[in-house]
Amino acid sequence: MPLLPPTIADRDLPRLRAVTQRFPRPRHPDVYAGAYTEAAAQLRALDAQPGARVAIGVGSRGIRDIVPVVKATVAACRDAGLAPFVVPAMGSHGGGTADGQRAVLDHLGVTEASVGAPIRSDTTVAQVGVTSWGMPIYFNKTAMEADFIVPINRVKPHTDFAGTHESGLCKMLVIGFANHIGCARVHQETFARFHQVVPETASLILEKVPVAFGMAVVENAYDETYLVEAVAHEHILAREAELLQIAYAHMPRLYFDHIDVLIVDEIGKNISGAGMDPNIIGRTAKGILPGYSGPAIHRIVVAGLTEAGGGNAIGIGQADFTTQHVADHLDVESTYANAIASGTPESGRLPVVLPTRDDAVRAALLTSGVDDWAQAAIVRIPNTLHIDTIWVADALAPVVAAHPDLDWAA
Repeated sequence: MPLLPPTIADRDLPRLRAVTQRFPRPRHPDVYAGAYTEAAAQLRALDAQPGARVAIGVGSRGIRDIVPVVKATVAACRDAGLAPFVVPAMGSHGGGTADGQRAVLDHLGVTEASVGAPIRSDTTVAQVGVTSWGMPIYFNKTAMEADFIVPINRVKPHTDFAGTHESGLCKMLVIGFANHIGCARVHQETFARFHQVVPETASLILEKVPVAFGMAVVENAYDETYLVEAVAHEHILAREAELLQIAYAHMPRLYFDHIDVLIVDEIGKNISGAGMDPNIIGRTAKGILPGYSGPAIHRIVVAGLTEAGGGNAIGIGQADFTTQHVADHLDVESTYANAIASGTPESGRLPVVLPTRDDAVRAALLTSGVDDWAQAAIVRIPNTLHIDTIWVADALAPVVAAHPDLDWAA
């Protein structure tokens, strides 16, 4: 039985034209040198014995300059006479296994050869405390055995909750270093409470665990490093809250009020913790993201998965339609482990699967309520991380012409 009605099965789709979106673009002039200088300054303030072991936590996020930042931090530690090593700090990602998490780092380019330090991937945890409401706090045991711990993470708006501390150093301490068991436990608190859970739990961890400092990265709207800063242990909570506001000010967005069909070429964990960023599309597993001010989007089509995401299709549940290609390349183990641990099984559900992207777009248009497809507001983006060049239907030409930060691409 044909999936699409005969009347639309071969119907021509509206043409899409390339459009450039402009955003403010402050960039760090030399990420490696900046990270080295920042880390070295913090290391000089430590009362560290020669040969002291430093566990450098690296997550699963697709941070543009993660390799130079980690490499610089490693080099600063070695030059200070210390013994650095890398530990995955990514909660349940990579299927929640030691080999899977090492593979995620490899996908991101973080290898022993590229950063100059051994990688010790072990999902064993130790309980380091209990919160005031009775939640046990878990932390990576391998990292705990080091003399010092240095988390490295990007500070940015989270995909499922709003608060003073969202994605960043504190969340990595609370969830990333907690490995699969701790990540799952924290997510039982639900995103509705994360604005309280993350900072309060991070504060307790900072009292119990030998965190020397954190390497915080803030990116601009073009996924480029804007600043990299080593934040001393005692300033992590206060400074991260300030850095989050800076990150909010440099977020990209889609410059439209309404989109009938949004086509997303690819989703993946290296694009967003949610696969596709709700700050761009407005949708989360639980509904519309609180505070979302972007375009109202009626239908979403996801056409592919990123190679670096390793088949983790978390976020596919926020789409209305997808392709057989996505269904064939979805890694059930990593997707489901992530969905369960995060407390959002909805985010791992497959939407309606069509043979091709064009078929999926036809189905989206058919169900969008727009009879004249020539009048449909269609936007196509590579992913939610890179939206400086997008493609739009002719129906949106008046918006492009009127907006000061939109131009037809050459």
